[in-house]
Amino acid sequence: MTTSTILLILLSVIISGAVAFYQYLFKADNQNKTNWLLAFLRFISVFSLLLLLINPVISRKSIETNKIPLAIVADNSRSISELKANDVEKEVFEKLTSNSALKEKFEIQTYSFDEEFFAGKPLDFKGNQSNIDNVATNLKQLNKNTFYPVVLLTDGNQTIGNDYVYSFQETANVFPVVLGDTTTTFDIKINQLNANKYAFLKNKFPVEVFLQYNGSKAISANFSIEKNGKKISSQAINFDKKIKVQSVQILLEADRVGLQKYKAVISSATKEKNTYNNVKNFAVEVIDQRKEIAIISDISHPDLGALKRAIESNAQRKVTLLKTNPVSDLKKYNLLVLYQPTASFRKVFEANKNLRINTFTITGMSTDFNLLNQMQSDLEFRLTNKKEDFTSSFLTGFNLFAQNDIQFAQLPPLENPFGKITEKGNLNTLLTAKVNGIDVGNPILTFSEKGNSRSAYLLGENSWKWRMESHVINQSYEKYDQFIDKIIQYLSTNSAKKSLLVEHESFYNSGETIEIFAQYFNKSYELEENANLSINLTNKNTKSTKNYNFSKANNGYQAIFDGLEPGNYAFKVKESTSNASYNGTFEVLDFDVEKQFVNPDVSKLQQLANQNKGEVIHPNQIDKLIQKLLEKDTYLPVEKSLIKNSPLIDWIFLLIILAVSLTTEWFTRKYNGLL
Repeated sequence: MTTSTILLILLSVIISGAVAFYQYLFKADNQNKTNWLLAFLRFISVFSLLLLLINPVISRKSIETNKIPLAIVADNSRSISELKANDVEKEVFEKLTSNSALKEKFEIQTYSFDEEFFAGKPLDFKGNQSNIDNVATNLKQLNKNTFYPVVLLTDGNQTIGNDYVYSFQETANVFPVVLGDTTTTFDIKINQLNANKYAFLKNKFPVEVFLQYNGSKAISANFSIEKNGKKISSQAINFDKKIKVQSVQILLEADRVGLQKYKAVISSATKEKNTYNNVKNFAVEVIDQRKEIAIISDISHPDLGALKRAIESNAQRKVTLLKTNPVSDLKKYNLLVLYQPTASFRKVFEANKNLRINTFTITGMSTDFNLLNQMQSDLEFRLTNKKEDFTSSFLTGFNLFAQNDIQFAQLPPLENPFGKITEKGNLNTLLTAKVNGIDVGNPILTFSEKGNSRSAYLLGENSWKWRMESHVINQSYEKYDQFIDKIIQYLSTNSAKKSLLVEHESFYNSGETIEIFAQYFNKSYELEENANLSINLTNKNTKSTKNYNFSKANNGYQAIFDGLEPGNYAFKVKESTSNASYNGTFEVLDFDVEKQFVNPDVSKLQQLANQNKGEVIHPNQIDKLIQKLLEKDTYLPVEKSLIKNSPLIDWIFLLIILAVSLTTEWFTRKYNGLL
C-alpha cells in the first residue's frame, strides 16, 4: 500500500470521527449510551464509504506447494495379453497408483496407450498397435520444462512410430517395468516382408524377407512361399547362437493379371510356443498397363534427368530419351514429352498429326516459339529474346484432376523469354506466372483437352530445381514426384472424364485403418462440395452388408473403417443426386502385428532407461521402485511465493458492514424518536 493511500485512510478516519462527533456528541445535552452508539454507527458508515471511494489495493502473500508429477503409463495393446502379463500389469498399476506415500509426494498422472494415448481409460488390452513414441510426444506437451519421473509399464515391443529410445525429453527419468516372461523362448519368425504393391505381367518381381531366430542352438528351418495352396518357392535357412537374422531375396513370376495372393511360411522340426508369427500373407496386383513415355529433346539439360526420375518413381511408367533425328515408331508410346522444341521438331509434330499421341510441351530459352505457333492452336507466343525469371502461383480452382499445392510459391523461378502468352482455346491453368511478386497474366502450367486429345504446357526451364527444393522442404522427393505423376497419369490416358473418382488400395492388413477417398465433379467438372456420397460395403465371406456415409476431407470425401475382419470385401460408392456410382473390391489380410512377439524387448527397454537416467524394473521389484522414488531428493515439491493484490471494493464484507451500520442507525433513531 502506498504512502498516499495510507494518508488518505488516516484523513478518512479523522473526517468520519469529526462527522460522528458533530452530529451526535457536540450539541447533545446528555451524552448517553444511545448517542455514543449512534456516533459509532455513523463513524462506521462514513468511514466505509470513504474507504470504498479510496479503494486501496491490499496485497496478500501466500505459499503454494507444487508437487512433482509422476507419470504412470500402462501398455494397453493386445501383445500384453498375448504374453499373459495383463493380470500382472493391472496389479502393478494398482499398487503404484494407490500408494499413499507416492500420492503425498507426487502429483500422480495415470495414462494408458496402444496406437493412441489416453488419460483415464480402463485397461482392456484390445489395442491393435503399440506406439511408445507417441507416449513420449504427449508427455512432452503435458509436462513442459519439468523434471519428473515416468514409470512405463510395457513389454517394449513397439509396432508403429519412431524409435522411442531417443523420444523422451531430457527432463524425464524413465523407469521401464518389464512385462512378460523374459526367459528366452525358442522362436523363429518372419520379422519383415517387403514386396511391391504392383508388378507387370510377364515380369519377375522381387520379394525381400527378414527372418529372425530366438534361441541358442543351431537349427535348420525351411522357408517357402505358397500361392493357392501350392509351394512356388522353397529353401533351407540355417540359424545358430551367432546368426540370429537372415535375409532372403526371391524373384517371383507375374504370370496372371489381377490381385495375386501369396503366403510366406517358415517352419522347423522343433516345436514352438508361438507359430502365429511363422506366416505372413501378402498380395501383389499384377497389371498389364505399363505406360511408355518418350522424352524428346535435342539439347542436354538437367530437367531431362529430373523428369525421368520423377516419372519412373511410379513403377507403371517407363521413360525413353530420344532425339529428333532419327525419330521412328512413335506409335508405341502413350505420351510424348517435347522438351524445348526447336526447328528440327517439325518432323515430330508432322508424324504425330496422324498418331494423335498426347503431348507435354516444355519450353525455355532454346525453344523455337515460331514453330510452336505454327504447330499448335492452344497458345499464342509473342515473346522477346530477353530472359525472365517467373515464379509460380497455384490456382485452387483447377478441376481436371486432384492436384495439391506443393508450396509452389517457395520453389525457385523458371526461366523463359519475356513477353505475352495468350490462351486461344478453353484451357485449364494450374500455375500462373509472377515477376517480382506481380502477376503478369501468363500461364506457367496449363492443360488443353479437345475430344479425346490432351495436351499440357510447362512454360519455363529449370524445373529440376523444383524437385531439389521440394526435397529440401519435405526431406523427400515424394511430393514433387507425385505432382509429376498426376500430370503423366492425366496425359497418358484418353479416357473420358468421370464424375465420380474413387481411390483405394487392393488390400489392407487387419488392424489397419482403411480409408477410401472419393471426389465428385458436377457437369462443369468442378469439384462438388455438397455431394451426398454413401458406400455399401459387403463382406463376401459372411454376406453381411453395411452402409456408411462419406465425410468431408481435404479436396474430397472419405470413408474410414476400423476393425474389419480378414476377408474379401466388395463395395459400391454412390452419389444420391446424380446416381453416379463406382464399384470396387479389396481384401483384408489376416495379419495381427501384436501377436508377433514371444518375449519382451528387454534390451530396448534397458537402452531407454540408460538414455533417460532411469532403471529397468521387473514386476517383483515394484517395492524397490517405490522406495527409490520416495527417497530420491531430486523429486522434492517446489514451493512458490504468491502475492495476490485485491482492491477493497471487491470485499463483499465491507458492503455488508456498511448496510448493517446504516440500517442499525436508522432503527435506533426511529426507536428513540430522533427521526
